Amino acid sequence: MNIKIRKETEKDYSITEDVIEKAFREMEFTDHMEQYLVARLRKTENFIPELSLIAEVEGKVVGHILLSRITINNGEKAFESLALAPVSVLPEYQNKGIGSALISESIKIAKKMKFKSIIVLGHEKYYPKFGFRPASYWNITSPFEVPEKSFMALELEDGGLDGVSGEVTYPKAFFE
Repeated sequence: MNIKIRKETEKDYSITEDVIEKAFREMEFTDHMEQYLVARLRKTENFIPELSLIAEVEGKVVGHILLSRITINNGEKAFESLALAPVSVLPEYQNKGIGSALISESIKIAKKMKFKSIIVLGHEKYYPKFGFRPASYWNITSPFEVPEKSFMALELEDGGLDGVSGEVTYPKAFFE
């Protein structure tokens, strides 16, 4: 299967939102509002068009990933980071490497853009293969109650999280 990863364009928005909705439709731990989150984030300063990617197979959009700006605040300082949320693949295309391809490409682009870290709330057995570790390793905490092993961070450069600690602050769009 030939997977093409490219930057999402405005023409893709409704297709992407449909893919996101279908990807999460049967998921257990979700509010089924991910497509609305993406739509809201696109309208904020936290949206980075270069980090909103789609996956195509034979010209069909089958997946999407979004990384958006967040901060890690410790009361004295605020550190810029990225949130990986969400990554979506149509059910019939899951477990074929599309999600991994989207994550790998988004990490590569984020590194080129000189971001230092990514935060994800996700499956503790899936994300470590990309280098994610529990965020607690750096004393980075979630603003809501989640299992420690599911709240993870990735350094995009050696020492990218050195001296960084505190609570992640997500944009309002995550809570609307």
